[in-house]
Amino acid sequence: MALKGLGKGLGALLGDLDFNDDENIGVGNTAVEIALDKIDRNEDQPRKNFDEVALSELVNSIRIHGVITPIILVEKGDRYMIIAGERRWRASKRAGLKTIPAIVRNYTKEQIREISLIENLQREDLNPIETATAIKELMEECDYTQEKVAERIGKSRTLVTNTLGLLTLPQPVIDLIAAGRLSAGHAKVLISMDDAEAQCALALKGVDGKLSVRKFEELVKAYRNPKAKVAREQSLELKDLVARMQRTFATKVSVLGNDKKGRIYIDYYNRDDLDRIAEILESLEDKQTL
Repeated sequence: MALKGLGKGLGALLGDLDFNDDENIGVGNTAVEIALDKIDRNEDQPRKNFDEVALSELVNSIRIHGVITPIILVEKGDRYMIIAGERRWRASKRAGLKTIPAIVRNYTKEQIREISLIENLQREDLNPIETATAIKELMEECDYTQEKVAERIGKSRTLVTNTLGLLTLPQPVIDLIAAGRLSAGHAKVLISMDDAEAQCALALKGVDGKLSVRKFEELVKAYRNPKAKVAREQSLELKDLVARMQRTFATKVSVLGNDKKGRIYIDYYNRDDLDRIAEILESLEDKQTL
């Protein structure tokens, strides 16, 4: 059975393993039973917390079917350290197993760190901030560029850039994202802003699904461009007045403001435009004197 579910990056690091194909079994590829009490977790493993519900479900599955996919280990003296598969190891202990199928590999310290970080990134239950932090650690630990880390984890460069951008937001906004109250899509809209106080205030308006991403984008755009916000507050009567003036003066007429206060601008593009506008005004003045 092929090793699946680890993503392009981790699969490339661990190799394409096929545990039922005898022709592929060789040094470093053979799954053997290792005593659970001889295995230690990797203390540098980025993943510190495990969902208890998901872990309990895995325990039940292992009790019925056993461990389907071997874990990956390295030797540490007369013991072993987990490189990939700590969740399966934990669940096997809870299920009462004494041994677990494992593949023992030789990895350098740098390779172990990279694999641990990439395995962490392939988890589906990471929140966007955990993902961003893991990507940042992978870049710093392995001296990777964004292009290189995108290649290693099997993601697009754009996704990596946008994800890392979340870490530039103010801490209160980061906390909202980590808590699942503000989506990454909403948060991405705030990244380009340079006013931390405004970022926090706007984030609170988009939490808990109050606004769709599109509506949130409009809210942020209105904050960054107050003139556009005022324009949207103009009444139909004011807009109709502007349209009538455009027809009367035969030129562009624009308004800045609303029904209560503002300015009206009448454009002219040459002397003929100006003369025509002047003639219209003179005609209106003549009517007033009648």
